[in-house]
Amino acid sequence: MIKEAKLYRPLQGNKVSCFLCNHRCEIVDSKFGICGVRQNKKGKLYTHVFGEAIAAHIDPIEKKPLYHFLPGTTSFSIATIGCNFRCPFCQNWQISQASKRKETGLSGQKLLPQEVVDRAKNHGCQSISYTYTEPTIFFEYAYETAKLAAKEGLANIFVTNGYMTAEALETIKPYLNACNVDLKSFRDKFYKETCQGRLQPVLDSIRLMKKLNIWVEVTTLVVPGVNDGEEELRNIARFIAEIDPNIPWHISRFHPNYEYTNTYSTPIEILRMALSIGEKEGLRYIYIGNVMGESENTLCPSCGKTVIQRHGFFASTNKVKDSKCSFCGNPISGIF
Repeated sequence: MIKEAKLYRPLQGNKVSCFLCNHRCEIVDSKFGICGVRQNKKGKLYTHVFGEAIAAHIDPIEKKPLYHFLPGTTSFSIATIGCNFRCPFCQNWQISQASKRKETGLSGQKLLPQEVVDRAKNHGCQSISYTYTEPTIFFEYAYETAKLAAKEGLANIFVTNGYMTAEALETIKPYLNACNVDLKSFRDKFYKETCQGRLQPVLDSIRLMKKLNIWVEVTTLVVPGVNDGEEELRNIARFIAEIDPNIPWHISRFHPNYEYTNTYSTPIEILRMALSIGEKEGLRYIYIGNVMGESENTLCPSCGKTVIQRHGFFASTNKVKDSKCSFCGNPISGIF
C-alpha cells in the first residue's frame, strides 16, 4: 500500500528531504531514497510498503536477540522489504536487499496494523518485533502498529542497525519499549565502505535510546578477517560499558552468506576472545550467539549462579524474581 510518509520536508523544484534515517536523502521527483521503498512523487514523499509484510512469524524473543526483556515469551515479528544499509554479509539479504536486487518487487502480503496486533494477541505473544530488516525504512507501518499494540498492552521492539535519526526515535519513543542494536564495527571507514553508512549516528542512537529509557541490547556479528580484531572488539565493549555496563552484548557467530560465501564461519576461539575482552571492560552480561550451548545463560554478576538457563532460543529456567537474583538478591538488569 502506498501512503504518504512521515518525517520529510518539501524542497524547491519538487525535491524532498527525508529525515527518517541519517542518510537524510534529498530525492528528486519520481526517484527513490537509498532504502528503495520511499519515493518522491511530485514533491511528496510516499512509502510503498505500508501494510506490506514480506515476513510475519512468531519467534521466541530470545531470537531477536533480547535476553533481558520479557525472557521466555514470544514476539510476533514482521518485516517489509528494503534496507538503508548494503551489508555484503547480511544474514537476511533475501528480505533486506530485495528492492535493490528487484527479486520480489515492492510487494508482500497485505497485513494492516490492526491485523498485526490481532494476530499477536491471538497467538499469545507479549510483544511485536519490527525486525529481519531495518524497521526504520517501514517507519509509518511500524508506528501505526506500535500505537495500536500499546493500547492492547503489547510491547514494541525494534531490531535495528541504529541508523535512524533522533527525530525518528523521539517520534516513536512513546510506543517503543526495547531495541537490539547491531553495532557492526567501531570504524567509520568500515561503515562507509562496507555498509554505505557512518558509525557516529549509530553510536548516537544507542546513547539516545538509553536517555529515552528504551531497553537496549547490542549485537555484534563477528566476521572473520573483517571486524574480529582485538582492538576493534575492545573499542566496542568499552563504548557499551561507558554507557552502561548492564547493557547485554551479544557476540554473534557469522556463517557464510549473501556476497560473503567464499569465507568461513567465525572460529569459536574468536568469539571466546571477544567475550573475555568484554568481561575485562566491565560488561556484566555477555552472550555468544549462533552457537548452541556456548555462553547463552544469564549469570548473576554477584554470586555467579545461573538465573536464566537457555537452550538455543528457549529460556528453560528463570530464577529472576522481582528483577533480582533469587539466590542472593542482587539486582538483575532488564524488563522481567
